[in-house]
Amino acid sequence: MIRRMKKEDLDKAAEIWLDTNQKAHSFIPAQYWEDHFELVKAQLPQAEVYVYEDEGSRQIQGFVGLNGDFIAGIFVQSQAQSRGIGTMLMSFVKNIRKQLTLNVYQKNAAAVRFYQREAFEIREERNDENTGEQEYTMVWRKQPYESI
Repeated sequence: MIRRMKKEDLDKAAEIWLDTNQKAHSFIPAQYWEDHFELVKAQLPQAEVYVYEDEGSRQIQGFVGLNGDFIAGIFVQSQAQSRGIGTMLMSFVKNIRKQLTLNVYQKNAAAVRFYQREAFEIREERNDENTGEQEYTMVWRKQPYESI
């Protein structure tokens, strides 16, 4: 089930954020993510965040954060990956927005492929000043219905 994040979800969401970033971005020192952990944890309650809660265990297994039409990130805990949770979160935000933009590190090839499968197109390539890594800005737009 996907729902808006509640205050009691904060610790789990922050834990998923840290673990997922460290595993998906092995090309960035783990300390970078640890140094940003408290800041992100403080910002999460102010953001538009939707969580995926497993209906059986009632545990948060992933979340997506939005800032307007910008996807700040989709995060799925490692043991729950490859079960369609990221796709469900993406479908959810596509249903509530007409356009979405995100940034993704070029070296995170799995994420780039995921977003391309989700009909995102690369619009720009730039250097992330915080990490020194190259990243893509990718955009998705809802297609108007075509009449037959």
